[in-house]
Amino acid sequence: MSPLILFSFVIAYFVILLGVAWYTSKNSTNDTFFSGNKNSNWMLVAFGMIGTSLSGVTFVSVPGAVGDFGGAGFKGFAYMQVAIGYLIGYAVVAFILLPLYYRLNLTSIYNYLLQRFGVVAYKTGALFFIISRTVGATARLYLVVNILQIFILDKLHVPFLVTTAVILLMILLYTFEGGVKTIVYTDTLQTSLMVTGLVVCVIFILSQLHLSGGEAISQISDRGYFNVFNYDINSKGFFLKQIVGGAFITIAMTGLDQEMMQKNISVKRLGDSQKNMITMSIILVCVLFLFLVLGGLLYLYTTSKGAAYTEVMVNGKMVKQLLLDGNNILGDKIFPTVAMEMLPPAISVMFIIALISALFPSADGALTALTSSFCIDILGLQQRKDLDDKGKKKLRLSVHLTFTVVFLVCIWIFYKIADNSIIDKILDLAGYTYGPLLGLFAFGIFTKRKLANTFLITLVCLLSPVICYLISMYSTELFGAYKIGIEMLLINGIFTFLGLLLISKKGDHKANILV
Repeated sequence: MSPLILFSFVIAYFVILLGVAWYTSKNSTNDTFFSGNKNSNWMLVAFGMIGTSLSGVTFVSVPGAVGDFGGAGFKGFAYMQVAIGYLIGYAVVAFILLPLYYRLNLTSIYNYLLQRFGVVAYKTGALFFIISRTVGATARLYLVVNILQIFILDKLHVPFLVTTAVILLMILLYTFEGGVKTIVYTDTLQTSLMVTGLVVCVIFILSQLHLSGGEAISQISDRGYFNVFNYDINSKGFFLKQIVGGAFITIAMTGLDQEMMQKNISVKRLGDSQKNMITMSIILVCVLFLFLVLGGLLYLYTTSKGAAYTEVMVNGKMVKQLLLDGNNILGDKIFPTVAMEMLPPAISVMFIIALISALFPSADGALTALTSSFCIDILGLQQRKDLDDKGKKKLRLSVHLTFTVVFLVCIWIFYKIADNSIIDKILDLAGYTYGPLLGLFAFGIFTKRKLANTFLITLVCLLSPVICYLISMYSTELFGAYKIGIEMLLINGIFTFLGLLLISKKGDHKANILV
């Protein structure tokens, strides 16, 4: 299919999003942008959050990792170990963190740190969120933008930087006014299209292979793709590490993340918000399993068309590749290659729509949440007496535009440095950036100790990731064959907790979770 026709579908999709944004942003205010006037429907939030939680990385990298035995950290169905941890983490968020946020009636969840420890802890927490979400969101954006570039825009001779700028402009336009209220509806639409694309691809490839669901699982298992649990305690993929790491990743990247919680606390009642969280977690794990099944099917399909594993020397190291017509399609490349070059045009269109449906929820929510956090937590916009409503709105729009430019720069950096599989890299980065947030909140919730309102708090939160990085660098010398993996987030959080304990003093403050 002509790349121009494919790109026209992208434009048409964007026009639909603009229409939704126009409808939902009528009579919008700053409160609408930041919290959706706390009147969001929990069912819409739950379904839309699936798209935000999955993103384009899941859409491409999780299926690709199934047969990438030489590269990605989640080969086979090992990602299900992390998904089991997700269920535990979402339960903690629903029944421990959400009650705390609702009781304190928060717009920004980092206001909890202000009430518990003071302004330095508050600003530090918000700063680490801004760093974490900027890095994570732009890494996810890079992957999807790069796929659109390779399969559509390169053929139209459009430079990567222009592609990125246009896509970010699209996202900016439909989130500029409505904020959270708009995103609740656009995420629901986009999740629907993403899941539809996933199901269509699974059904079509099953029909091409002439397999039933049960026969496909059997063949996937016979090829060694169906392995779930890793029992090698020294491996980064050891099942206990993955489950515990998955739980804490959910607690940190959902429960301590303004983007994710901004949508949840826009629901009027705590009970409905908790139903949203549990419902979303169950559906999410089922969808992740379907992505893994799709990954197995993609490898079955490509090998049936002549693709074969081989090992080649790259930079002095033997690397496994999956070659089809002389091209390596292993990892993140396999799904786009099959969908765009080996399946009928209608499926290619469905893939593109599903892919950008996976792209936008992770990007629009991040852009809105970063704007909200910077305005509320860093600039103190809601408390500014020197600005009227018009001035506050102008400042908010300026911040929104600035973060769009920051996204553009970060995506360009990823374009220059990223390799073929990015999902495990994102989780590694999360271990360093979300660890201090985990330590800060845990210290506030589970201890009664006080912290002096000094920059020692910030210093502890900066030193913990540095110590963790050094431990990871010299893990072979320190632990022999043991490799630190997804549990880095927990280790980082523990170091932050212990550092805060050292600089704290005894207090009569009750642990907030018990109030």
